[in-house]
Formats: sequence, structure tokens, C-alpha cells
Amino acid sequence: MARVNYSMGVSLDGYIKDADDNFGWTAPDDELHRYYNEQARETQAFLFGRRIYEAMEPYWPDAAQDPTLGETEAEFAQIYVDTPRFVFSDTLKEVSEGARLVRRAEAVAEVTRLKEADGGPLGIGGAGLAASLFDLIDEFELRVHPVLVGGGTPYFPPLRDQADLRFVGSRTMSGVVLLRYERAEVGS
Repeated sequence: MARVNYSMGVSLDGYIKDADDNFGWTAPDDELHRYYNEQARETQAFLFGRRIYEAMEPYWPDAAQDPTLGETEAEFAQIYVDTPRFVFSDTLKEVSEGARLVRRAEAVAEVTRLKEADGGPLGIGGAGLAASLFDLIDEFELRVHPVLVGGGTPYFPPLRDQADLRFVGSRTMSGVVLLRYERAEVGS
């Protein structure tokens, strides 16, 4: 069964974007980008909300054709275009080649279907999508950057009930602390 992983850059105070929708402080250096490439290479499919799709899609397919791009970014660009992308949106009319449009009302059923298939992890991009699929997420990776932004879009949605997690591991790269947690087994 495939696992759903939610990995995002986050400020030390818990936000993936600041109050002005900026997230430039999450831009990776080469070491961190290589780590992201390793993760992306193992990913069966990217699950994007509209905003993340609109941020990623205009850049990476063109970047895959750019001979002047650095080695690490060029590698990610190729991984990106070679990986299926599911875009969950009620406002988009169409998506580009390599992507499949799924309406939000079908999100839980579609991700449940994808989880039942064998293969690598399914990578969620976007806080809104992660909130709507929260009960299906198996692993959370917070890429904690050394910055306080004071408000914006939180990594975690408001929860109705407590969600118990189990620490899986941590790693520090380029001043960024990577924290990984998975859902705790009931009764553990």
C-alpha cells in the first residue's frame, strides 16, 4: 500500500507562507535541493492543490528543457515532468500534460484509490489540500527554516481531535531541521 507524505518548508513559528503569501525563505541551497530530489525520485505521484500546481507548473516543465540550468535543478526538473501529477481543484478547467485534474469532492476517494495501489509514496503539496486529506496522511515532514514570519498559512490545519504522532527521525542540512513524524498506532 502506498503512503501519503506531507512535506513542506515551514518557519520556526509553523507557517509555510507568511501573511503576504511569500515563501521565498524556503528556497533550498544545492545540498537541500539534492535531498528534495532524492525524495521526489521515490515519489509515485505528486498531489497538488491549485495554488501549488500554479506555482510549480509554469516553471519546472520549461526548466526541464533549459540547457543552462544547474545540475541539481535540472535533475529535479526531469523528475518533476516524469512524475504523474494530480491537481485537486474546482476552479481550474484544465491542466497541462502529465497532470490529471480531480475535483475536490472526489479527493478522498481518489487518494484512497491511489493509496491502495503498490508503489512509492504520494507527495502532498499545499496546506489546503493537506487539510482536506488530513486523515489519509501517513507521514509529516516539517522542513523547519530558521525564520519567524509572525503569521500566514499554517503547516497544520485546525484540528477537531488530537492527532497522535510518532517521531521517525530528524536531520539537519544547510541550517534547516528536517523533522519526520508518522501517525502513531492506536494504543501505542
